[in-house]
Amino acid sequence: MKNANISDAKTHLSKLIKSVLAGEDVIISRRGKPVVRLIPYWCASKPRTPGAWKGCITISDDFDDESKEINAMFYGESE
Repeated sequence: MKNANISDAKTHLSKLIKSVLAGEDVIISRRGKPVVRLIPYWCASKPRTPGAWKGCITISDDFDDESKEINAMFYGESE
């Protein structure tokens, strides 16, 4: 694990990035206390496709209807 203070991180950012991409942990500290951990950025393998589940699932017509029994459990018996 590499440690760097903020001043060193500013000066050697390219080297620290190379270390992270090589699999090494890098912690940046301020006044001797760790404040940031550099990690590699990985994007999703493929973009999401809107509507991909269309026709595969259904939502019942009473989905949003409230249940008196459940409301009583959450809010107590109404008087």
